[in-house]
Amino acid sequence: MQLTRRNVLGLTAGAAAFAVAGARVTPALASAEDAEKMIMEFTGGVMPGEGKVSLNTPEIAENGNTVPVSVSVESAMEGDDLVESVIIFADGNPSPAVATFHFTEMSGEALATTRIRLAKTQNVIAVAKMKDGSVFMDKKQVKVTIGGCGG
Repeated sequence: MQLTRRNVLGLTAGAAAFAVAGARVTPALASAEDAEKMIMEFTGGVMPGEGKVSLNTPEIAENGNTVPVSVSVESAMEGDDLVESVIIFADGNPSPAVATFHFTEMSGEALATTRIRLAKTQNVIAVAKMKDGSVFMDKKQVKVTIGGCGG
């Protein structure tokens, strides 16, 4: 491809416009109300109870890019005591729903471990939906530090 003066001027103007527009763009973060709304959608309007769900997160995450999270649910994994699904929310991320895990009787136990990305210090919430329609929740706050400083 041959570059003409017109092409170079056009590319330069486009790059300058992109740089100026990019300087003003900030990521949109969800609010706690957005996460609450998504939880109610997941549960079908049922208010989650406490207990049964155990969420394990670090209290302080030095690197918000890879925060280890594990969730387990006390369940016999049969009949009405079957865990159908567990969803993890991070109420300060641009998209609060972070991960969803589905279980069957063949799963043996309702246990999942993953790593998530957190944009800032925020609550991590795990919600479990049981076969009988009951819903349980656990919530932990994770402090995300940047470069070793408190966040």
